[in-house]
Amino acid sequence: MLRRNAWALYDEAQSRKAMDFCDEYKSFLNAAKTEREAVETIVNEAEDAGYKELSELIRQGEKLQPGDKAYSVCMDKSVVLFKVGKRPLTEGMNILGAHIDSPRIDVKQNPLYESDGIAYLDTHYYGGIKKYQYVAMPLALHGTVVKKDGSSIVLSIGEDEDEPVFFISDILIHLAADQMAKPAAKAVEGEALDLILGSRPFVLAGSDEDKKPEGYDLMTEGQKAAVDAELAEKRESGRLSGAVRRMMLAVLKDEYGIDEEDFISAELEIVPAGKARDAGIDRSMILGYGHDDRVCAFPSYRAMFAIEVPERTACCILVDKEEIGSVGATGMQSHFFENAVAELLALTGDDSHLALRRCLASSFMLSSDVSAAYDPLYAAQFEKKNAALLGGGLVFNKFTGSRGKSGSNDANAEYLAEVRRVMDEGGVCFQTAELGGVDVGGGGTIAYILALYGMNVVDSGVPVLSMHAPWEAVSKADVYEAYKGYIAFLNGCGVQ
Repeated sequence: MLRRNAWALYDEAQSRKAMDFCDEYKSFLNAAKTEREAVETIVNEAEDAGYKELSELIRQGEKLQPGDKAYSVCMDKSVVLFKVGKRPLTEGMNILGAHIDSPRIDVKQNPLYESDGIAYLDTHYYGGIKKYQYVAMPLALHGTVVKKDGSSIVLSIGEDEDEPVFFISDILIHLAADQMAKPAAKAVEGEALDLILGSRPFVLAGSDEDKKPEGYDLMTEGQKAAVDAELAEKRESGRLSGAVRRMMLAVLKDEYGIDEEDFISAELEIVPAGKARDAGIDRSMILGYGHDDRVCAFPSYRAMFAIEVPERTACCILVDKEEIGSVGATGMQSHFFENAVAELLALTGDDSHLALRRCLASSFMLSSDVSAAYDPLYAAQFEKKNAALLGGGLVFNKFTGSRGKSGSNDANAEYLAEVRRVMDEGGVCFQTAELGGVDVGGGGTIAYILALYGMNVVDSGVPVLSMHAPWEAVSKADVYEAYKGYIAFLNGCGVQ
């Protein structure tokens, strides 16, 4: 079967379009390192493109017409976009689905501690990572802290050059004989992935006496809180300790307005610090954090902006929690998407339960998630003729799962024939693949969840090198072909 390289099909103008589109994608990656940041970025762009919040449209009670655009957000972590088509919704939608969470390390709810002069944040990793890849590299802290009064503090520390970065220490090679003898999965344990926050002690003049020191009234609020905590501890234990920890509390209070108890209602994520970069001397690739799965999310929602009034209603659903099983209120297994479609139906004049079922069952979907790019250095893990090649274009996986197709959505042949037609008519360079060799491993996507409604679903996406590593790599040509493919799908699937 013919395998093509997308770059070989481009003229100079097409190459420039691919490069320009990927410059915009890099900006998205840099702005959207967490699911909350991704949703905020997407909503801002959607509103600029004329999309209106679904709840506001419901309040207004206006009937939607072909070409109208709506969006809905779930808990600031998932978002769905709709563009109403010419045909009734009961004839189905063309749906692009992807996820906007990525593997990372999360901060625990009671995280701050000091050990031998170093202050740490205790962590719990999120999703499938190789733990040893996260040590001894610059890390950034992103997230939201919600205080008891309901106010929120948004953090992003470590991305600008004048900001501090964080890190997780590793044992020096000179003392690493025991570590080097362990299998990779055990070389760095999960409980050893604690983030170093600082090492400077809070020095309290006059701390030998149970009284506030001279100059107390001139201290900052954070410094006063540290003094009060130290005196309280002295009264309870009769000795002073934890000076570095108290300094961290003072800095958190003074610079960010955060008290220790606020960690209870915080969502803080530790991600690689730094911007996505062009990779390769030819600038043909992008090295960055979070390609899985923002490399599918970005062309998906941008495709929604690029189409005119479609025949079938176009939809883009971008969800959280895929990396841990699509669970929770913001994962694909929640009823958020179904509820949003029901509200959309009501605004088009049909709010019946049967109409909702007909709409979902008659829909077509591309479940867009990354695929493993063939890596010649690890050829034994692939079956080459059924592997995705870097630069080979948009990837379609008839099934994913593991070993005996366990946990996969196995798309039917009739639907794949329709997808082939649409891609060929749209001039899209595409390829088919499996996720590694049989019995080597495997993985899953959100495809099987949407397939429960009876709709046709197939996995598609962009091939990635070093998937789930702190820094992953993709081909710019594949990103651009995904964008072209998603436009072709929204405009043409089910339309003949």
